[in-house]
Parts: sequence; structure tokens; C-alpha cells
Amino acid sequence: MEPNIGDEGVVEEPKEGMSFSSIEEVRAYYTRYAKQVGFGVTKRNSKTGADGQIRYFTLACVRQGTYVSKASNILKPRPMEHNGCKAKINAILGSEGKFRLTHVVLEHSHVLSPGKARYIRCHKRLDESSKRKLEYNDMAGIQLSKNYNSCVAEAGGYENLTFGERDARNYIREVRLLRLGLGGAEALQNYFTRMQAQNDGFYYIIDVDDETRLRNVFWADARSRAAYESFGDVITFDTTYLTNSYKMPFAPFVGVNHHGQSILFGCGLISGEDTDTFVWLFESWLKCMNGRAPQAIITDQDKAMQNAIARVFPKSRHRFCLWHIMKKVPEKFGAYSQYDDIKSQLHRCVYDTLSRDEFNKCWLQLLDNFDLHDHSWLEWLYSERHLWVPAYVRNEFWAGMSSTQRSEGMNAFFDDYVNSKTTLKQFVDQYDNALRRKIENELAADFSSFHMQIPCITFYGIERQFQASYTNAKFKEVQEELRGILCRHAIRVLTLHDKEELPAKYILDRWRKDLKRDYTLVRSSRDDLSYSPNAYRMNKLNKAFYEISSIAGTSDDGCAKLLTQLSKLKLEWVEVQPVCDNQSTESLGVTKRSDKLKSPVAARSKGRPVSKRKQSSAEKAINRLKARKTQRAPVS
Repeated sequence: MEPNIGDEGVVEEPKEGMSFSSIEEVRAYYTRYAKQVGFGVTKRNSKTGADGQIRYFTLACVRQGTYVSKASNILKPRPMEHNGCKAKINAILGSEGKFRLTHVVLEHSHVLSPGKARYIRCHKRLDESSKRKLEYNDMAGIQLSKNYNSCVAEAGGYENLTFGERDARNYIREVRLLRLGLGGAEALQNYFTRMQAQNDGFYYIIDVDDETRLRNVFWADARSRAAYESFGDVITFDTTYLTNSYKMPFAPFVGVNHHGQSILFGCGLISGEDTDTFVWLFESWLKCMNGRAPQAIITDQDKAMQNAIARVFPKSRHRFCLWHIMKKVPEKFGAYSQYDDIKSQLHRCVYDTLSRDEFNKCWLQLLDNFDLHDHSWLEWLYSERHLWVPAYVRNEFWAGMSSTQRSEGMNAFFDDYVNSKTTLKQFVDQYDNALRRKIENELAADFSSFHMQIPCITFYGIERQFQASYTNAKFKEVQEELRGILCRHAIRVLTLHDKEELPAKYILDRWRKDLKRDYTLVRSSRDDLSYSPNAYRMNKLNKAFYEISSIAGTSDDGCAKLLTQLSKLKLEWVEVQPVCDNQSTESLGVTKRSDKLKSPVAARSKGRPVSKRKQSSAEKAINRLKARKTQRAPVS
């Protein structure tokens, strides 16, 4: 029995026995019916056969299920949508290849409102025609509210539109971000050109599609490329940052320096997280690093990422982030009555086994003790055990890292310079500030290791050997080994025949503080006008004037005397025509103010308010105080 749609577009209510040729047809029909009646639709559950085809599924009202509050403050609960509504349809794939409705519940536990159904998410749809209209109007400089109102007028009213103003705003924001029309491409290109003008070691590559839309971008600072020569043996790679605000994941390549601090080896902004995109990014990074692949790489357990690493870095040892895996334990076993016991034994298997055989034996006991042989997540973990279990990866060098938290730490570091309002070009621009601070932190740690010494805790010569060679941060780790793991018998073996020092091969160069590394001589590229000759001269003069004014400003007589002298100097310099220094702008790639290009998000000159800059903590506090005073002010 096929569903009937009347001449006026009225959709027949669902009945048991109705048949459809596909899942999409079932959903399209039930969604049309739901909009006509006044409720939303969601897919509740389904069952897949051995051939991978869905055999059974349920479509239900969006208000099905129960509400579980996630609000941190129970006195300020969030609005809830779920109220246990039972309305639904069940469909089963028959032998003839069609889906047939086997169970229908029409009654709802809430009021239905056909006139307001357009506000429900499943009934919102931005069609291609509307997308093009919004894009063209935006490119013409029409502000968003007027742009949306033109769609309303064309549709004959708000009720005839399948999307709201917020949907239009979100779409235009995404398009502006990815569009490389007039403004976006030139802004990024101009930035990268300036960087290369300051240091030809700056590397970048931009990937665009056939419509000149930005897909991916990768760049690396000259100092980062040089630092890779010293610390590029192990890297971590993660793509979890800014996904929601930019719709473009931030993808940093991160390692550790001789202090154990995170160090950046380049980064990218990518439009997707599929295998092809990761291959493009990894190949771009590998070319940037002169074809030298890392010895080891740590990522999360993303299949597309894993495939790309196998293609681009076939000889690099790949490891999954242990922290990401273990944090899923509550999610996978929290509903089990023996959760604490399962967690305890799983931790013993992972952290307390020293050999592969010992791990395998412990793992089998875990499955037997709690009847977990058919647990799909554990099956997958065991099949990939060579990529994450410490007993399987302990023989490789990981530079003290076992997770991608280094990458996440770098993400948190960028939070100091980037907020949700920051545009794509501004993000790349702020890379300079973040990198500058990382360099300063490393220099401070260098100073500490050279000018301060951590006292030894034993009388052994090998401890003094590490004290003299390693940075303070790494020497502390050596002391932890001496304090806990090594017994006196093992230390005695190391010091036989009155030898108080270890062979030189056991002192790793990457942790030494007494080596002069080449990358420290490479200046970091910075997009800063102070590096132009004009700005340099102005800074020099301002500094000299400040020193004089600090002396003269201590008395009225001194101030008056200096002002008189400056007046005479001014008369002399007014008649001197300044000689233009073309190099001050052209050779550095600095755009003249009249030709300044706008960022991709604010690519047009009017119709949209100026983006707010990131405020300091003090400014935020002052603004909050002003807002409170305004709210308390009496209404006249």
C-alpha cells in the first residue's frame, strides 16, 4: 500500500502496511507528514544485517525519550525538549526489497502546532537556490538582515521559508571564512609574502578548489623548521581545536625540546578530516621538512589519519594516544554493575604488564572474568594493541610522550591569543605572538639551567654526570629514577671497577643543556612593523627622547627649557624634505594603508559591524562593572 498525497499536498497519515522503496523515501514521507501535523522527526534506532544493509529502523517524534539535566546549576535548569512522547513508526525491509510499516503510534503527549513546525530543526533546510542568492547578495555588500529579508519577500512571507535568519547568518559566516575572493586570498597571500620577505625560510602552501575557495592551508616558521632538525624525532598530531568556531580544525605538528617543553613544527587549518585531506597536509609538511620523516608519531585513534600516516610516513612508528583511549572507559563500561572491577583490571593490563605475553594473559583473564569476549570496543582495542599498549611500544623512543596532550597543550596556549571571534587570517597572524612567547619560555628555561643548579640527592658520580649535562627539567626526571626505580644493586653494577660515570652513549644529546643548537640562531618571522627601517628609526628616536624627557620633566624649569629647544629643532627640520625610503615598505611586502586588504570574515566595507577585538581580563572586568551600573540605574 503506497501513501496517498492529495491534490492540495495533504499527506495521508501513516498506517501499518504502507510500503516504500527506500529508507530515504520513508523519512521524506514521515517528515512531510510531521510538518503538516506539527512535530519534528528523529531516527531512534536501527538494526543492520550481516550484509551491512539496514533491516529495521524506527522514526520517532523529537520529543521522545526522557530529559537528563546537564546544567551545572540545578537552580537554573535549561529548557528541555524531551517529554517521553511515544509517537513513532517502525519499518522493516521485506523480501521484495521494500520497507513496510509494521507499527504506527499516532498519539502525542504534547500539543501539536503546524504553524510553528518550521522552527523545528528537521524542517529547516537551506536549498541551493537560497544559498546562491545569499552568497551573491553578500558579495554585493548587502547587509545580512536585508539579505535575509529579500528571501522573505521573494518567498511571500516568513512562513514560506524553510530556514531562519540564524541559519542564513551561520551559512554566510562559513562562506566568508572559506571564500578566497577579493580580500581573503590577498590578505593571506600578503601576510605570507611579508613573512618570506623577512626570512626566506618561512614556508607556506594554500590549497583551493575549482571555485577558488580555500580548502586547506599549511605554514611553518623558519625557526620551527630549524628546530625540527634537533627535536624532530618524535611528534604528536591532533585536530581537535577550533572545530566549532571556525568549521576548520587546527592541526599543529608538535614535539618537545630539551626542557620537555612543547615546540611547534608547523601547523595547518584544514576543511575536512578525511584521508585525502590528511595526505595533503602530511605531504606538505614532509616537503617543508626537506623529506625527513619523524621516527615516531602520536595521534588519536582516527582511521583516516591512520591511513594517511601509513601512506606518507610508512617507516615512522605510529602510536595511538593512550590518554584518549583510557578516558573512554567510563563511557564504555559505566553502565556495568562491575564497572569498578573492570576498570581496575583493565588498568592493570595496560599499566602494570611489562611484556607482551604478560599483557595478553592479563587481557584474556579480563575477558573471562567479566564475560567480555563479545565487546566490540575491546575487540577493536586488542586488534590494534601494537599501536597503544605500553608493553608493545616501550622499546621505541617516545621522548617522554604517550599522548597527544602536547598538541592539546599547544591548543590551550593559542587560547591566550585567539577567541571565537577571530577570523581565519587573524588566526594565522596571531601565530606570531604565540610563537614568540614559546621562544621566550625556552630562553627563560635555558637561563635557569645555566645559572641555577639542582642539588644532588646521592653521592653517586652518575648523578653528578647528569647534573652537569642535562637541563634542570630533565635532571629532575633522572633524580626521580634514582629515588624510586633503581635499587642500590643496579646502581652498584653501573659503578663497578671504580667507574663513577656512564658511557657517553647513555647521555642523550637532545636533553643536554651544554650544546649550542643551530636553530637558536634563526630569527623567528614576525609580522611586526617594527622590523621596517622607518619603524626601527622611530623607535630609536622615541627611546632617546624618552630618556631626555624623563630628566627634564622632573621640574617646571627643565620642562620649559626642553620645550624651547624642541621648538627650535622643529623649525630646522620643517625645511628639510624627508627622503623616501622605498625599501621600508616594498621590500618587506608591507601593504600601504590605502591598499590594505580585509580579512575573509570582514571582506566588505559596510553592512556589518566591526569585529570586536579580544579584550584583556581587566577590560572585561571593567565592562562587566559598567553593565551592572547600567542595570541598576533608575529609569526616568
